[in-house]
Amino acid sequence: MASTQKNKTSAKVRPAGFPTREQVMDFIAETDQPAGKREIAKAFGLKGQEKIALKALLKDMADEGLIDIGPARAFHKMGGVPKVTVLRIVDVDDTTLIATPERWEAEGQPAPRLRVVDRGKPKTRQSALTIGDRILARTEEAGRGWVAHPMKKLAKASEELLGVVEEGEGGKLWLRPVDKRIRKDTPISDAGTAKRGDLVLAEPVGRPPRISARVTDILGDPFAPRSFSLIAIHKHGIPHVFPERAEEEAVVASALALHEDKREDLRHLPIVAIDPVDARDHDDAVWAAPDDDAANPGGYKAIVAIADVSYYVRPGSALDKEARKRGNSVYFPDLVVPMLPHQLSSDMCSLRAGEDRAAMACHLTINAQGKVTAWRFTRAVIRVAAVLAYEDAQAAIDGQKEHDLLEPALKPLWACWALLQKARKARDPLALDLPERRVVLDEQGKIVSVAVRERLDAHMLIEDYMIAANVAAAKALEAKKAPVMCRVHEPPSREKLVALKDYLATFDIDFALGQVVKPSTFNRLIDRIGEAEEKPQIMEQILRSQTQAYYSPQNMGHFGLALGSYAHFTSPIRRYADLLVHRALVGAHGLELPAPKGGMLPERTSLSGEDQENMGRVGEMISQHERRAMEAERETVDRYVAAFLAAHVGDLVEARITGVQNFGFFATVEGLGGDGLVPVSTLGEERFYYDEAARALEGVESGDRYTVGQRLPLRLAEADPINGSLRFELPDLPAPRGGPLKRDRTRPGTKRGRPANIRHIGSKRGKHRR
Repeated sequence: MASTQKNKTSAKVRPAGFPTREQVMDFIAETDQPAGKREIAKAFGLKGQEKIALKALLKDMADEGLIDIGPARAFHKMGGVPKVTVLRIVDVDDTTLIATPERWEAEGQPAPRLRVVDRGKPKTRQSALTIGDRILARTEEAGRGWVAHPMKKLAKASEELLGVVEEGEGGKLWLRPVDKRIRKDTPISDAGTAKRGDLVLAEPVGRPPRISARVTDILGDPFAPRSFSLIAIHKHGIPHVFPERAEEEAVVASALALHEDKREDLRHLPIVAIDPVDARDHDDAVWAAPDDDAANPGGYKAIVAIADVSYYVRPGSALDKEARKRGNSVYFPDLVVPMLPHQLSSDMCSLRAGEDRAAMACHLTINAQGKVTAWRFTRAVIRVAAVLAYEDAQAAIDGQKEHDLLEPALKPLWACWALLQKARKARDPLALDLPERRVVLDEQGKIVSVAVRERLDAHMLIEDYMIAANVAAAKALEAKKAPVMCRVHEPPSREKLVALKDYLATFDIDFALGQVVKPSTFNRLIDRIGEAEEKPQIMEQILRSQTQAYYSPQNMGHFGLALGSYAHFTSPIRRYADLLVHRALVGAHGLELPAPKGGMLPERTSLSGEDQENMGRVGEMISQHERRAMEAERETVDRYVAAFLAAHVGDLVEARITGVQNFGFFATVEGLGGDGLVPVSTLGEERFYYDEAARALEGVESGDRYTVGQRLPLRLAEADPINGSLRFELPDLPAPRGGPLKRDRTRPGTKRGRPANIRHIGSKRGKHRR
């Protein structure tokens, strides 16, 4: 009654010609711009007292539940969404991205979930959207729901802060960020029950410059086992909890009959799996033997057997949707965030020794020159004879350790691999072997060691068998004109080649841009350098000139491997792209098996129509997820390295410069990794010139030069396990002859000198030794 009286009172003061509620509602619903009070007044030509009356009308309409006020003080229909607004992508339903309004202030109503529909093709792969992205979108109601049409991808917001609670002067609490790119702490205005030392999630409150943090979730002790991985999982929004439906399907799927009578039986063969000593799952196994076909003298037969994941994870199932959302497994030193639930990834789809397992078998015929001349694919049942660590297989083949499978399995595998090596040498793929760090933990999750994995022949053997099977899968599907999720690696862009040419010129090394650039082009360049001092930094620059590989149904070849057709087939437990390739092979080669009973699982295991229709979009999505996983894994190892080095602060370490900017240079500890900064302000009193083309810092008076790839001793000044950052200083050295000691301006009284191997180039800037 009171509300009715209020409305009548408001109506009495409104001028003639003033818009009705319906007219205001129509304007809010139809405009493509945010409809705030100013925009509504302008649309109806309201001035002076009319604007005051409009304010009262809008308040009445909000009280009556007709409209809400959204971001930027814009009005929209109650329970609706502004026509143009900022959305955050929060989920994936099959191939459809789901977004919610970044701000939702309608009390008692859940935020709507909008289907993101992008009619146009993105200009670049980098514009592909994924979970966590923010977009400016035009919205509309469609059927029973809402649809969003992306207008622009926005920068990541910083609503959620991840950090450690620290106590400052007077007991004031601060949030110390875990992201080393964020250099400032944030004052905490509401800590809740969080205490000093807790790892927490928080949200910013207030307006710049007075931003503070409100703790929303306490994650625990940042130094406890698994916390470094937990930091990465939360920071990158990696899905790590399986929905109940997916877990239930995994249990049902793992109990499926193998249908041995409808599969090729390979259980009599001594097939072996060769994996890292710390492998959590085993999705590939290999076998080889001399070919007894007279038409292939000196040749071999080989089988690459891969876990038949497509039999268990079927198109359209809850398992399939969750696997697609994840894109790949993420491997941390202390845990794995698997693409599939453990009932499958660690059990039924893992090729354990002595147990019958469903497999997709790639049969290869290899001639004496190492060329794969024929291939066929079958669904098989296998029984792995042994699961060997790379080190054990290598020790057996080198005669350092006895093994029952040396004669029947390992020696034929190595003999066949010798042929595959011939083919690799003829292809001459890009030869940039980069060290891989391995963090070893004890049972309590504490760091035992951080070391570079040794590169053995056993590693290269498995790599070459996997490459052969991947090529066979791609070509087998192309021959059937079936869809292929290709692994694409494009040649370097001209811009990157120009940058490489300019860089090499600083070493008096010519690099012709007019030539047809092949992987062998870079290999010959590396051969020309030999073991010169400059080799590490030149190798680093060659790596930087390469493009990033991605997934796409459009075959553009694989530049780095020097292959025209390439697809990932060998790891369907941990990569969604491989699962799609398996499904395509099932359909193209008629490998479907009887449908499961019970109705919980879909009938087919081949590519669905939806799979085929959305290959391009899925390729973009899983490429994004791969980059997310790589960044999360790298950051986590950096945190473990910083924790490991924290006990060595003050020690001298052998380091290599990995990046140079005008404010200093970045260096990494040899054999361990983990980047740290040496600020230019700590290099002495003289001014340093930044040579952008050569990516080097050069002392104007002394000629001291710091350049990418250079090795030098540095003193570890700080190691921060929370954000994985390191800080270095030049070591204390005796004063050079004939001059005063250099002093560090940031630490008065500290003697500084040039490490012995810093190149001195005299007065000629830009002149380098070969």
